[in-house]
Amino acid sequence: MSFAQVYTRSVVGLHAPQVIIEVHLSQGLPALTFVGLPDAAVRESKDRVRSAILNSGFQFPNRRLTINLAPADLPKDGARLDLPIAIGILAASGQLEPETLSGFEFIGELALNGELRQVSGSLAVARAMKAESLVVNSTKPSTKSDEQESRQLRQLIVPIDNGAEASRVEGVTILAAQNLKAVCNHLQSLTDSSLIDERLEVVQATAAQSKVAYKVDLADVKGQHHARRALEIAAAGGHSILFTGPPGSGKTLMASRLPTILTDLSDEDALEVASTYSVADSDYDYGTRPFRQVHHTISAVALVGGGSRPKPGEITLANKGILFLDELPEFDRTVLEVLRQPLEAKQITISRANSQLTFPANFQLVAAMNPCPCGYDGDGSGRCRCRPEQIKRYQDKLSGPLLDRIDLHITVPALPIADLQNAQAGETSEQVRTRVAAAHERQLKRQKKVNNELSPNEIDKYIHLGEAEQQLLQLAQQRLNLSARGYHRVLRVARTIADLADSEGITSAHVSEALSYRSK
Repeated sequence: MSFAQVYTRSVVGLHAPQVIIEVHLSQGLPALTFVGLPDAAVRESKDRVRSAILNSGFQFPNRRLTINLAPADLPKDGARLDLPIAIGILAASGQLEPETLSGFEFIGELALNGELRQVSGSLAVARAMKAESLVVNSTKPSTKSDEQESRQLRQLIVPIDNGAEASRVEGVTILAAQNLKAVCNHLQSLTDSSLIDERLEVVQATAAQSKVAYKVDLADVKGQHHARRALEIAAAGGHSILFTGPPGSGKTLMASRLPTILTDLSDEDALEVASTYSVADSDYDYGTRPFRQVHHTISAVALVGGGSRPKPGEITLANKGILFLDELPEFDRTVLEVLRQPLEAKQITISRANSQLTFPANFQLVAAMNPCPCGYDGDGSGRCRCRPEQIKRYQDKLSGPLLDRIDLHITVPALPIADLQNAQAGETSEQVRTRVAAAHERQLKRQKKVNNELSPNEIDKYIHLGEAEQQLLQLAQQRLNLSARGYHRVLRVARTIADLADSEGITSAHVSEALSYRSK
C-alpha cells in the first residue's frame, strides 16, 4: 500500500485542533512535497525526518512523496509534526502496518539520530483529546458500548520529556517514547507477538500536591493594617487593587503575598493554567496561582498577546492569578488603556486578517504607584520638591476610566523604623486564607461565582440594601461623583466585606468601609 493516514494536532492559540497527515507514494522522480499551509518549521522537517528514519534503521523511500496536512485551511506550525510525518512515511512505504495507526495520535520533534525532543503544547493536546471524546460520548445514545467508547479514545504518543506533563489529564492514555525506533517497535508489536516486550509503558500521572507551598508569607508584612485588610478583601472577592505610597512602604511586598492568601486552584483551573504555560513554553509550578510582575517598558502586544499568529500575552499568563504592575504611571498610556476591556470582559479577543482568537484573561490586577515623581509627596518629612504641576502631570498619566475599573484604592504610608523594629508579627497567610476560603465558599454557594464577576443583573438579584444603606450610597455618589460602574463596584466590595463578616445582609458599616476604598 502506498497511502497512510496519521493523526496529530496543531496548536492554535490555546486550542489544539486535530490534524490528519496523509502520505502518498507515487511513481516519479524522488521528491517530497508538503501541502496544507505548513510553516517554515514544518517544511524543514523533511531533512530531519529523512535523517531520523535512516539513523533508526529504516529505509527512506526513493519515490515521489506527497504529504497533505488536513484541514488545508488550518495553519500548521512547529516541529511537533516531525514524528507523525515520519510514521506516515514508514507506513506508506510498507515498513509499518497502516491499520495500526488509527488508534494513536503522535506529537514530537525528531533529532537527526532519531531521538525525540520535547515540544510545547502537549498538555493542550491531551486536554483537546479528552474534550473531543466527551463531546462524542455525549452526542451518541447511551448503549451497552459505554466501555467500548472509552476504548475508542486514541492513545497519545509523546516524547519522554512530555510524558509527565501530558499525563495530568485524566482519561487520556499517554505513551512516552525515547526515540523513533521505540515508537515503531510499539506499533509493530501490535501485530507481531514476538515484539510484545518492546511495547511502550503507559505514563502514570504524578500525584498532585495536596497543599501548595509558597516561599513567602503575609506575616512578613509588619504594620500596615489598613492595607492588609484591603488585601484580604481583594483576595476574598477577586477585586483589583491599587497601592499608592512612598518608596519602601511595602507596596511590592504586599502585592507579592497576595497569591499566598488566595484559595487553591481547582483541578480543572490548574489544568487550564498549566495548559496555557505549556503552549507558551514557559515554566510553571503546577497548582500555584500565577503571579506575573511585568516591567513598565512592556509593549501592548506583549501585555495582551498578539503577533502574526497570535500568542498569549501577560494577561493570559496571569489567568486565575495576579497581574502586578509596579510603578503604574511609568507605563506607556496606550499600553495601560488596552487593559480596560479585559478587566471587564475577563477575556481578550485578538483579530488578525486571517484569524480571530479569544484568550482567557480572568486575572486580578494589582498595581502600585508613587504619589509624585520623587515619591515623597504627603509623607510629612518635607523631602518632596516636586512642583504642583509636576505632580498633576504625573498623576494624569492614569486615565479616569482605568482608575474607575480598579475596586480598591489604598494609601500606604511610610512606616517609621521604630515601628518596624517593635511591630509584632502579623497574621500568617494560612490564618488569613482560612477566612478568605470561608467567604469564597459563601459566594459560590449563593451565586456560583466570586463577587467581582457579578453582572449588573446579578447585582440586583443577590445584593439587597436597606433604606439607610441606600441613603448612604446616594450621599456618597454626590460627594465622590460615582459613575454607574463605580457604584456597582462599591456594591460588589460591600458584598465581599459582608461575606468576610459572615453577614447575610449588607449593613451601613459594610457600605462605609467599601466607600473608604474609592479614590477621593
